[in-house]
Amino acid sequence: MKKISFKNREEYTYYLFMYLKNKQKDLFREEFLDLHPTDQVDIFKQMSLEKRTQVYDYLSVDEFAELFTGLKPDEQKQVFTELDDDYAHEMLCELPADELTDFFNVLPEHITTYLLNKLDKADAENIRNLLSYNEHSAGSLMTTEYVKASAQDTVSLIIERLRLEGMDAETIYYIYIVDEFNKLTGVVSLRELLSAPPSSTVNTIMKEQIISVSPATDQEQVSTIIRDYNLLAVPVLTSDEIIIGIVTVDDVMDVIEEETTEDLGEFAAVKGALDLEVTALTATKKRLPWLILLLFIGLFTAGLIRSFEATLAEVAVLAIFIPMIADMAGNTGTQSLAVVVRGLALRKFDQKTILRLLKREAATGFLMGLVCGILASLIGFLIPGGSATLGIIIGVSLFITVLSSTLSGTLIPLVIHRLKVDPAVASGPFITTINDIIGLFVYFTIATSLLHYM
Repeated sequence: MKKISFKNREEYTYYLFMYLKNKQKDLFREEFLDLHPTDQVDIFKQMSLEKRTQVYDYLSVDEFAELFTGLKPDEQKQVFTELDDDYAHEMLCELPADELTDFFNVLPEHITTYLLNKLDKADAENIRNLLSYNEHSAGSLMTTEYVKASAQDTVSLIIERLRLEGMDAETIYYIYIVDEFNKLTGVVSLRELLSAPPSSTVNTIMKEQIISVSPATDQEQVSTIIRDYNLLAVPVLTSDEIIIGIVTVDDVMDVIEEETTEDLGEFAAVKGALDLEVTALTATKKRLPWLILLLFIGLFTAGLIRSFEATLAEVAVLAIFIPMIADMAGNTGTQSLAVVVRGLALRKFDQKTILRLLKREAATGFLMGLVCGILASLIGFLIPGGSATLGIIIGVSLFITVLSSTLSGTLIPLVIHRLKVDPAVASGPFITTINDIIGLFVYFTIATSLLHYM
């Protein structure tokens, strides 16, 4: 299997396209199937409808099924409409249960029902069970294709079974030991299996301390468990400890990408609009509500400045520093927000670490405010028309603004998290707007108090 580099990707693509143009099926199959699946998908996505139609003819259903799983849901839907009905049905039968479930989840219900009726009865019932679980749960994420054995089976018998059943399983690194009621009693890794004497029974080497999840476990928690325990797969058990499936690390990688994208969207107030395939109208619908909300919140800033209109009229030079105060407030709060949201997403915080975080951020805000305040004081003193009083106003205001913005950027997401709301909703624009108001209020309050000294 070849993994092509970016330097020769264009060359490979050129020759593969030439093979298709010249209808050189054998050469295309030889070169294309020798590539890494990731490269196959990348090249396939560059093809026109005419070339894709040739690929459907050149590849067997099991070969194309592997390529199909590498496509995104919207791409799968498009490709599926291009397939011949018989080819499409056979290809679906080759997909792993979890991949097939993911695909059906993005289809309209009537199409899913139609396709399920065309599947083998047992397979269709299995997929219906998987579709019945809540989205983003372990049940919806799991696959039912795994290797299991009895505690009395010998090592040699299980290894022989792996040779026969291994290609149909999602992973063969773990063998799950069950009793006659399918209750999970232990697990043994492939490494432990290959290291044991062939004649020994599996109950002598299996581990009885099992890390597992329930079908209702949130997918983000599943990914955390797999990461923390360094697992390649985790079994999904019912309340009676009956194994009904497994969640593998490759599925978890998809979850991590999905959750990271979701948090990034929340953080920047562009949730649902990060995908480049989204149209301008859809992106506008997703992003505009936040902007309208922030626009009205921003009116408080305008009202705040207007309430100190007399102060500005008397000392016009104060207006010069309004952007600096507002920018520093927003930037400082966003820095602290990023630290907290990331920590919460990785489940790094408990009561002790939260207290340590608050102390650290308070100290950080104090030091940053002190340095920025001193620099701002010097600027206020040295600029034309400046004075020592102006320097004190700007310096003290900036010190308080940086300190308070650091604390608000830390506390707001922690409070939101305690209220069982996703902390990412305390987005960067939201924190920025709130801190702008706080910073300018501090600035004008101090300026008004010291106005008679100027």
